[in-house]
Formats: sequence, C-alpha cells, structure tokens
Amino acid sequence: MYICVEGVIGVGKTTLARMISEKFGFFSALEVVEENPFLANFYEDRERWAFQTQLFFLLSRYSQQNEISNSLKDDKSVVADYIFNKDRIFATMNLSGDQMNLYDKVFGILDSRVSRPDVVVYLRASMETLMKRIAMRDRVFERNMDKNYIRSLINAYENFFSKYKRKFVSISADKVDFVQNSDDFDFVLSKIKKCGVGFDSGYMR
Repeated sequence: MYICVEGVIGVGKTTLARMISEKFGFFSALEVVEENPFLANFYEDRERWAFQTQLFFLLSRYSQQNEISNSLKDDKSVVADYIFNKDRIFATMNLSGDQMNLYDKVFGILDSRVSRPDVVVYLRASMETLMKRIAMRDRVFERNMDKNYIRSLINAYENFFSKYKRKFVSISADKVDFVQNSDDFDFVLSKIKKCGVGFDSGYMR
C-alpha cells in the first residue's frame, strides 16, 4: 500500500506521515527540503533562482521515488509526505517560457516512471493557520515568507485537486488536530479506510 500526504507549506504533512508510519510500521519517505542549496536564495529572489531550485527538487524527488518503488516491490507499505506531481505544482507557479517548456519535457519523462499512490490525503488550512505553523517551526529560509506566495500556493493546490482523477481525501487542518487529539487521528484514518485502503497486519512491514 502506498499513501501520500499533501498540502501547502506548514499544513502538517510530515507530521501526519510520521504518525501513520509509526503506528503501522510503514516505510516513510519524507521529503528532503533543507538540503536544497538554492532554497534560501529562492525565497530572497524567486525569479532569479526558481529554475535551479526547481530542478534540484525534481531530481531529488525522483531519486526518492526510486526508493519508494523498490520498497513497494519488496512488499513494504509506504507513506510519503508529498506526491511527485507536487513538483510541477510549484514549477507552474515559479517558471515560465523556455524554462517551463524545458522543465515539462524532463518532468514528463520522469513522471512516467514513478509509482502512483493508492490514496492521497489532502490537508487544507487557512492562511492564518499556515502562517502560524510556519512561524512556529522557525526554519531560517521561511522566516520572511511572503503571504501572497502562500495564498498563490493555496490556489494552486485547490486547482490541482479539483482536477485530480485518482483517490484522495480532503481534511481540514483548521478543524482537525491529529497531533493533540487521538480521536482526530482516528478520524483521519477512517477517511483513508473509506477509500478502500486497509490498515490490518497484512499491510504492515
């Protein structure tokens, strides 16, 4: 079984993925963010550093997708804190013209080779909640996060999932606190189960 958790920066993707991994013994594939050497520069000058930042993320994420595919082939269940399509969501916001055309050619080749999740958990949250959580985790390169950029991300994610053809569940992170409330965590698991995904011992690593 392959579950992905998605949503805008600060919504709680990694936390939920870790909780599912720890509870059921799934292999966890957590996105590498801080290792991108262009990211700090990108948040200072998005237009200048967008292509380098995006290309690093694309190749890094594809490398991790190979690990996910190998785990699934070894009959291990996997939970990840992103879907591969995430890369293109950000690319469409940050690239244009020839850079976007080149990116799409590379993305198309790589995307055809990755495994598809059985279900995606789409975490949604208000601007206020996202900015609060971003401030609380206090990553250096996120300290001057532009609200307009976050607002654009929210719109981009909403647009993506309005057209998403595979199984996904939408969870409001404004209303559900799966970290502090075990009943809320059980609620999230129940939503996943309704998509036909089970959590019995047969799926455990």
